[in-house]
Amino acid sequence: MLYRTSAVILICAGLLSCQSGRGPGYSGPIIDTKGVDMARYETDLAECQAIADQVPVGERVVVGAATGAVIGGAIGTVVGNHRTATRTAGVGAIGGGVRGASSGLSERDRVIHNCLRGRGYSVLN
Repeated sequence: MLYRTSAVILICAGLLSCQSGRGPGYSGPIIDTKGVDMARYETDLAECQAIADQVPVGERVVVGAATGAVIGGAIGTVVGNHRTATRTAGVGAIGGGVRGASSGLSERDRVIHNCLRGRGYSVLN
């Protein structure tokens, strides 16, 4: 069980570290561009993204996966046997890792949006 849980945590963390931004379909903050110097906006966006990089997204994936594995394993132990506990721990690890990633990426987005708003941009999303 520990081997599978560790593997799930490493896979989630690896996938997350390879992501640039939010992945396919994510276009970033949407701003009202009327009267905006786009060269300055690009600089401000890059600076805000650098600030948002302080959000510990990878840590949240690991903690979520570990927590999910423990809870899943406990539930599996109560309702079944060792094999059930192992399977539910794996499912819990995946679910917890996904929740952790989602939470971290959402906070990262909030940081970027708040930073841009603080610099005077009208962020629409």
